[in-house]
Amino acid sequence: MKIRQILATAVAAAVTTPALLLSVTPAFADDKPAAQTQEKSSVAELEKAAAAAQTAYDDALAAEKAAVAALRSLEETSLLAKAAKEAKEAATEAATAKTAADQAVVDAEEALRTATDEEKAAKAAALAEAQAAAVVADEAKTAADAKVLEADKAYTEERIAAARAIGELQKATEAALADKNAADAALAKAKEEEAEGGEDGGDGGEDETCVPEAKLTTVVTGLPSTVVAGTKVNFKLRVTNGTDKTMDEVFPFVYAHATDRSGLNDIDHLVHLQWSSASSSKWKNVDNENYIEKISPLKAGAHADIKLRLTVDASAPAGNGVTFVAGDYWNDNGTCGGSPDLEGYEFMIAAAGSKPGKVDDAKPSTTKPNTSDLKPQSAGSASPAGGSLAATGSSDANSQLALASGAALAIGAGAMFVVRRRKAGSHA
Repeated sequence: MKIRQILATAVAAAVTTPALLLSVTPAFADDKPAAQTQEKSSVAELEKAAAAAQTAYDDALAAEKAAVAALRSLEETSLLAKAAKEAKEAATEAATAKTAADQAVVDAEEALRTATDEEKAAKAAALAEAQAAAVVADEAKTAADAKVLEADKAYTEERIAAARAIGELQKATEAALADKNAADAALAKAKEEEAEGGEDGGDGGEDETCVPEAKLTTVVTGLPSTVVAGTKVNFKLRVTNGTDKTMDEVFPFVYAHATDRSGLNDIDHLVHLQWSSASSSKWKNVDNENYIEKISPLKAGAHADIKLRLTVDASAPAGNGVTFVAGDYWNDNGTCGGSPDLEGYEFMIAAAGSKPGKVDDAKPSTTKPNTSDLKPQSAGSASPAGGSLAATGSSDANSQLALASGAALAIGAGAMFVVRRRKAGSHA
């Protein structure tokens, strides 16, 4: 059951490209399932997202090339370059004048040495005049040399600033290319899944009963709003069936995404999620499609708790993170569905060795239904999954975490149901 295979890729593109958030809207309204239009709408949304990412990349690349061209022509176009050139020319003239003045002093001294008694007074006056002129020439050269240094410094700083700007633009281009590749991958996968669905034909293999179920809720408690790099934190995920019908199999979905403070550099590889069930104390890694053990069954009005552990490597830089959660269900009769949106819990990553003190728990990005009147399900009714779900690999996510929850909400409604209507047996 490849329920959220595309969703993780789509979120990865959205959280790193704000423009994509503006181009993606939910594919259904009023929680009404649409057998065919949802899939087409979601592919169309991903096409818009891919086009926006392509435009962003083209613009970033054009800006980088323009900056490189501007740097190359800076010597001809910069006023500071012109001022530096003029200062050097003036310094050259001042040096020539000083050389001439110094030579005039030498000549005057020689003339005075060889002068007759009658000529000595005039020659002495000439020497004094030459010496005064040499002092003026020396001061002029010193001032001209200082202006050269000042002008060269200003022009050099201008070139350095231009080079740094190019460096930043190159980073932006790289980030835009990563966004473009992620969006292209999401679109390609959606089209692939759409084509696979079409091949099922009318033999009943394609399930069109998957629906958004707002009463299947996932709530995280105990996740701190600040996590120090090099530490592990334990928290809990509660999955609640708020409907009046038993769900035969419920698949909790958890997904962690993180970036450094700039929001440009993905550090997902430094953030790890594990889970442990009530019936086992052994910690297991979340599978590569971001699912954990299935709950089978989850009775009407009941809930099940799953222990989670978040580990942030000591090498992780200070930054931001978000943990997404959701739930999907599959019944023996082929009906299926799940949480309409991803719930996002944002947290800060503090550098290793930091001591943030007491911090509050991370808060959800959307309002949860009131489930205070629901009864707990016994621990024995939640059994570990027999194996991880069919996996084709989850996409790397790359961020602006302030928009992450919005991205999940915007894309989740449409994209998650693109991949839901698949063969009933493919989840086993």
